[in-house]
Amino acid sequence: MLTALLLIPLVGSFALLPIAEGSAANNSLMKRIALATSIVNFFVSIALWAEFDSSASQYQFVQEFNNLSFCHLHIGVDGISLYFVLLTAFLMPITLLSNWDSIKTSIKPFLISFLVLETLLIAVFVVLDLMLFYIFFESVLIPLFLIVGIWGGSEARVRASFLLFLYTLAGSLFMLLAIMVIYYNVGSTDFTMISLSDISLDGQKLLWLALFLSMAVKTPLAPFHMWLPRAHAEAPLAGSIILAGLILKLATYGYLRILINFMPDATAYFSPLVQTIAVITLIYSSLATLRQTDFKALVAYSSIGHMAVVVLGLFSNTIIGIEGAIALSIAHGVISPAMFILVGGVLYDRFHTRVIRYYRGVTVYMPVFSALFFVTTAFNMAVPLSLNWIGEFMSLAGIFQTSPLIGLLGASSIVLSACYSIYLYNRISFGAYSRYLSYTTDITRREFMLMLPLLFVALAFGIIPNVILGDLHVAVTQLLYV
Repeated sequence: MLTALLLIPLVGSFALLPIAEGSAANNSLMKRIALATSIVNFFVSIALWAEFDSSASQYQFVQEFNNLSFCHLHIGVDGISLYFVLLTAFLMPITLLSNWDSIKTSIKPFLISFLVLETLLIAVFVVLDLMLFYIFFESVLIPLFLIVGIWGGSEARVRASFLLFLYTLAGSLFMLLAIMVIYYNVGSTDFTMISLSDISLDGQKLLWLALFLSMAVKTPLAPFHMWLPRAHAEAPLAGSIILAGLILKLATYGYLRILINFMPDATAYFSPLVQTIAVITLIYSSLATLRQTDFKALVAYSSIGHMAVVVLGLFSNTIIGIEGAIALSIAHGVISPAMFILVGGVLYDRFHTRVIRYYRGVTVYMPVFSALFFVTTAFNMAVPLSLNWIGEFMSLAGIFQTSPLIGLLGASSIVLSACYSIYLYNRISFGAYSRYLSYTTDITRREFMLMLPLLFVALAFGIIPNVILGDLHVAVTQLLYV
């Protein structure tokens, strides 16, 4: 099933190649093929989830391809990677539907970019080799660079795409150096071999710093965060959904799979540093969010604050903290795309401006939109009954057990996220209808059906979070260090 998850999007992208772009019928056919491909992949991921044994401590669905001369392809999943694979397969059909009508040019390259991106993202979460992890970790930049640079929203899209590419690539060069050192000393980059090897504390510290720098850029943590708001603001809606829902989760997975797993002594040594950086990032990004005038940049800055809470949970060295961080990552992966669909899709498609000052009183003409916007905003600020609340509460509870002071500072996110979320909702929805806005129609059926699965996942897992936490427990327990 893992091989199928990797190959189905590629097969779909090859199926698009012989179709000539131009006519409305061909464009519609290409969209339907891409959407069908992503839906089939989602059902395969559900089958994988159904067959997963949550009580097993080893990797499952392991496949090894030794006849490849250029690499050692070794794939498998455990409790940690399972939900990231599910999230990738779940978001891709929604991503393709989000720009169903708004992309008018170069439709075939647009669809192929997303199908290839799906394969690369799933590969990051299932490969069991450090060098291949790096290759796929960096390969996602190529389709992202094209998506932002070609189909972005304004003339600044090229600058935003270069910022995205250069920031993350520069940070990852240190990861490549660390992997080369590991290979030189261990003789292999296979996860199992690295976990069995004994790396000295001094060696762990140097390797840890190199790897952490790469992850900090992808998270992003201050001061390496400037690429994200620009990329979000200029990306098409589908690009923003992928950036918020999946790209930011690569660093979360990297922390768990590499830093905490392979270098526990260095992780324990540097945890206070990471917690301090995360708290600074959280408070800074939340205050910066309050000052934003572009609503896509506002949601992007709020994502930085949420990921800082995730980092606090990951480096708490507690089961409740790490499980909460993973749950919050999944919750952010569905609610942040929902926010982008509402502000970057529904509102922008109707009024063609992202400046918050032009909006007021849209409830007058868009009551259904306002209701969905209210629920999504409430989930984004982690109210009870949402998976966001479960994840944020557990992350903060975990870090509070480790350091009450850091936990207290981290809890400021509760107040700060409420401030910018309520401000955004109140400004856009309530008051007299803005004189800058023309008459408009309410949310369409396609837009409503995009929102429904995202909100359902956040609510369902918020009510019964043990479905996720039960699968995580065995894998997370093995990550704790004394």
